[in-house]
Amino acid sequence: MSMPNPFKAALARREPQIGLWLSMAQPYSAEICATAGFQWLLIDGEHAPNDVRSTLAHLQAVAPYPAQPVVRAVNGDPALIKQLLDIGAQTLLVPMVETAEQAAALVAATRYPPQGIRGVGAGVARVSRWGARRDYLEVANDETCLLVQAETVTALDNLAAICAVDGVDGVFIGPADLSASMGHRGRPGHPDVQAAIDRAIRTITDSGKAAGTLTSDLALARRYLELGARFVAVGIDVTILAQASRKLAAEFGLGSEAGMAAAGASAY
Repeated sequence: MSMPNPFKAALARREPQIGLWLSMAQPYSAEICATAGFQWLLIDGEHAPNDVRSTLAHLQAVAPYPAQPVVRAVNGDPALIKQLLDIGAQTLLVPMVETAEQAAALVAATRYPPQGIRGVGAGVARVSRWGARRDYLEVANDETCLLVQAETVTALDNLAAICAVDGVDGVFIGPADLSASMGHRGRPGHPDVQAAIDRAIRTITDSGKAAGTLTSDLALARRYLELGARFVAVGIDVTILAQASRKLAAEFGLGSEAGMAAAGASAY
C-alpha cells in the first residue's frame, strides 16, 4: 500500500510549488490555511513554538487537504528526525546546514539501514498507519524528501558540495540568516544579499536539485521562480494576521505606523 510523496514527485518533475509558512503554532489556523489552495505548507519547528506533539496535530489538521506539509525541525538531531518521520512527516526542512558532511549526516538520519541510521519503530507509528502499511519499511527511504537550509556565507561557499550529496532533494536559501551572515542583518533586500541568492538559486538548479526560499515580496517571488526556484513560500501566517488586523485598526484611527512597519519587516 505505497503512499508516494507528492511534494517530492513534483520537485522531481521540476514543477514550481508555491507555499505558505505556518508560524502560529495552531492546528486550527493551519487547517484554515490548508483550504487556501497553496501547494505546500511549512510547519515551523525552528522559530515557532512547536514541539513533536503540536507538529503531529498540524499534520493531522492539514491531512484532508491537497496542500503538502513540510516540517522544519529545530535542528538536525537524528533522534528528533526519527520522531518527526514516525509521526508522518514525509518532507523535512533542516536549518543551518553549512557543509557536505552535515548534509550527508542528515541523509543518513532520514534513511533506514543499510542506507542510513534511522531507528526502526514504524510498526507502532502513525507513518505506517500503525502497521497497516505493510510495505512501509521497503518504500520509506524513497518516500522521504530532505531539504536543507543554506543560510550563511560558509554554506554558500560549500553550496556545490552540499548539492552533490546524494539524498538531498533540495536546498532552501534562508534570506534572514544569510543577510545577517553577510553583514546586512535585517536587510534581506540588500543588493549584495539578493545577488548572492540569485547565484545560489542558479547553482542549486544547475546541480539538478530543487532550489527554494521565502519572501513576502510577490515580485521577488516571481523573480526567484523565473530563475528556476522550485519551491517558494510567499507569506507567513503570523505576518498576514498582523498586517491585516493592524490595517483594519488603522481604518478607525487605532494602532500605529510603527506597528505596521514591524509587521512588514517580520515577513522575512
